[in-house]
Amino acid sequence: YHRDIEQDQEGTQQNNHKKAEEFSEGHLPDAVLLDIRNPGEFMKGLEELEATKTYFVYCRSGARSAQACQILKQQGIADCYNLLGGILEWQGEIAH
Repeated sequence: YHRDIEQDQEGTQQNNHKKAEEFSEGHLPDAVLLDIRNPGEFMKGLEELEATKTYFVYCRSGARSAQACQILKQQGIADCYNLLGGILEWQGEIAH
């Protein structure tokens, strides 16, 4: 699924590029799931993103989210950041 969510700072959003099973095991609060392993739905979700916003992208370990950031940049979304090490390295709050 995809929906725009405003984060603490106006104009930012977290995008989770984990698989659905991983997402249900735990994700950052208010994250939006865009599964890069489902190319059709992934690209459809990207069409709904606003190019002027900032996006924080992560997956389980950081590999898929790095690839997702490259695709976002190719689609004209320059302000996106990959969470190095993915949620495995995340030290903050996790939602279930």
